[in-house]
Amino acid sequence: MKNPLARIVKNRGHFAVSVPVQIIKEGRVFVAFCPVLDIATQGNTFAEAQKMFQELVMIFIEEIDKMGTINKVLGSLGWTKLKNSTWVPPDRQLIKEMQIGISCPV
Repeated sequence: MKNPLARIVKNRGHFAVSVPVQIIKEGRVFVAFCPVLDIATQGNTFAEAQKMFQELVMIFIEEIDKMGTINKVLGSLGWTKLKNSTWVPPDRQLIKEMQIGISCPV
């Protein structure tokens, strides 16, 4: 099911970004991951991971816009550009998270 709120909109030199983020705890750190942008960051607390993620998204968008590669980068991640300078992410849905045991010969 596509998230109708997930999008990136450019309007008069300003970007409005709404993307899904997963925050998980790995040991003592909190990791913030955004599958539709394929970026991640971490913090020592949940709030710090959230803040670091917001900063990372701003830097990510600013850099690909400054480099003139926003269409190429978002396109390679499966995003679609609409007519009104709005990009929407690919339709993704987490089906199941599980652990699988695998034995590999060495």
